[in-house]
Amino acid sequence: MSEMRAALFDRYGPPEVLYVGSVPIPTIKPDQVLVRVHAVSVNGGELAGRAGKLRLITGRTFPQGTGVDFAGEVAAVGASVTGVRVGDRVWGIQRLKVASMAEYVAISPRKISPAPRSLTPAEAISLLAGGTTSLTALRDHAAIKPGERLLVRGASGGVGSVAVQIGKLLGAHVVALAGARNLDFVRGLGADEVLDYRTTPLSQLSSFDVILDAAGTQQSRLRRLLAPGGRMVAITTDLNRPLASLTTILTSAVHGRGRIRIFSGNPDTQLLTELTQYAENGDVVPVIDTVHTLDDIAAAHRALEAGGVRGKHVIQVV
Repeated sequence: MSEMRAALFDRYGPPEVLYVGSVPIPTIKPDQVLVRVHAVSVNGGELAGRAGKLRLITGRTFPQGTGVDFAGEVAAVGASVTGVRVGDRVWGIQRLKVASMAEYVAISPRKISPAPRSLTPAEAISLLAGGTTSLTALRDHAAIKPGERLLVRGASGGVGSVAVQIGKLLGAHVVALAGARNLDFVRGLGADEVLDYRTTPLSQLSSFDVILDAAGTQQSRLRRLLAPGGRMVAITTDLNRPLASLTTILTSAVHGRGRIRIFSGNPDTQLLTELTQYAENGDVVPVIDTVHTLDDIAAAHRALEAGGVRGKHVIQVV
């Protein structure tokens, strides 16, 4: 077998441009492994990429694939790779030049780790992107301390729902903003306070030591909520006003209270292994909204765009 099924699109546009086609199975280099993909999650950046909002990065060559994370099983190992065997259950993320919404993906062993043994691939993948992003944002960039007040904006989504759990794990007092229908869901993840973002103006909130923004809008107003010495980490920009959003982030380093930190996570084996341990200990729990088949990729994109998500939309590839 030399071909595999993959989610593709031949032009930028709405979810309907997505289809499942055939492409060659990747040929691995000596320093790579081939993973048979079992499950992938749908992330906000992929919606923007498919819609053409990132075309300065993604270019105009088609067809293009989609997907950045995966959970699966090692199918082949390059000649120079050690410590990885065929049949190993693994998970990983590669944000650049890898379209993981496919039956196979070729990747460096430095970008994978053993997947949580206690979880199914669909359960595991619901934690992966949100978990690595939250650890990087809260622990590594914000250096959050026990007892500090943390605001999670977008707390019911794929990143926010795990950030609430990671924040509690790191000892923070977690205040979460979410939609009305998701308040009980977010409270169940461990948030100390849960507020409806539609009926709670930002101006009515008290100050916070750390803010994690998973929405990307109103960042100037959000930044004013930082206490002295406070830190704000944004995991996205306002893709409808990208220049204004980036200007706000860049000028925050020299003007006003609190610099906004932003990063593009590209986790390595060590971070992935740490998240595996948290998952196996039960410190973080799966956050699946809906499991779709690969053939339903367009429906999964539509559902995420519609908002109100609880955790992750997951694609079951195998």
